Amino acid sequence: MPWYKRLRWRLIGSQFLVALVGVSIMMLATRIIILNSAPVVIRPLLQALLQNSANLLQTEADLIIAFRNAVLFSVLFAALGAVAAGVFSSFLLWRTIIDPLRRVADSSQRIADGRFDERVLVPESSGEAMAQLVTSFNQMTATLEQVEQQRVDLLGNIAHELRTPLTGLKGYLEGLLDGLFPANEETFAWMTQEVDRLGRLVDDIQHLSRIESGQFKLDFQKVDVGQLVQRVTAQLCPQAQSKQITLQTVPPTRPVQALADADRAAQILINLVGNAIRYTPDGGQVWLAVQENGRFVEISVTDDGIGLAPETMPYIFERFYRVDQSRSRTSGGSGIGLTISRHLVWAMGGELTAVSDGPGQGSCFTFTLPLAPRSIPPDG
Repeated sequence: MPWYKRLRWRLIGSQFLVALVGVSIMMLATRIIILNSAPVVIRPLLQALLQNSANLLQTEADLIIAFRNAVLFSVLFAALGAVAAGVFSSFLLWRTIIDPLRRVADSSQRIADGRFDERVLVPESSGEAMAQLVTSFNQMTATLEQVEQQRVDLLGNIAHELRTPLTGLKGYLEGLLDGLFPANEETFAWMTQEVDRLGRLVDDIQHLSRIESGQFKLDFQKVDVGQLVQRVTAQLCPQAQSKQITLQTVPPTRPVQALADADRAAQILINLVGNAIRYTPDGGQVWLAVQENGRFVEISVTDDGIGLAPETMPYIFERFYRVDQSRSRTSGGSGIGLTISRHLVWAMGGELTAVSDGPGQGSCFTFTLPLAPRSIPPDG
């Protein structure tokens, strides 16, 4: 870009142009005033002092010339002052606006090149508006850096999750080729289990991708929440009985109907109850409760299991995050069930939250759904 097209020189040039126009107008006005008004003012004064008309005319001319030179000198001095003020103001303008904008532009280019750790220092001389702009820019770059780190972590987690079942399958195949494993029904059942595990993981990742991108549809209808809880409880009761865990329900005081997708709501509840059973020791308890709260219905799943540490609370809804890192992926799930559940709740206009008193104190997951208006027919 040519130097004369840069913002800095355009602002300085505009300052000089304003000063030049102002000085030109002042000089033109001064010349007109001197030529037209000065003789009218000076001549009566000189007539009282001088009797000779010749001396009067000469003295008048000399006075007009001296007055004009004095005025022009004053105007010139004022013009130099105006130019100096313009240069100084342009310098201040460059320090407070142009220089920070140049830094933001340079940082934007480096961010476009993939350097998401770029930050812009806020100049002390910048005004409040410029400081706010730079602060917002730094917040944006911090968010971009966090998103990039999440992308890198996501790729690493996906690679790890896919590698685990693939490694198992490879081990079985090598064992079959080397004769370490017999080619019987039990061996093929193990291999099928690993294939199913890999398929579930791929399905979960694909499902999460569609949900996060909004490429799925919801069938909103009137859902009886009490019946939904009973159906999910009956479905997961065998899983709870295998660990001698008691499933208890606290039904609402009166029938409660939510405006939601029945299948998606059941999917969320199955995931929450399944997690509660999975992370509750044998002989524990899991409670399901339903209650109205304003324009929403709250469905909570409480357990007396391993609980949640305070430092883990901000991450429990992130992809592939697992509370108990010591558990295997087979028993602990893929780590994206809560992520899928939260996005589904958001899509239906609710919220999914979690609370816990700490490790070993159990936890409570609660999600809300909008109450259904009476004009919508019940789900049959």
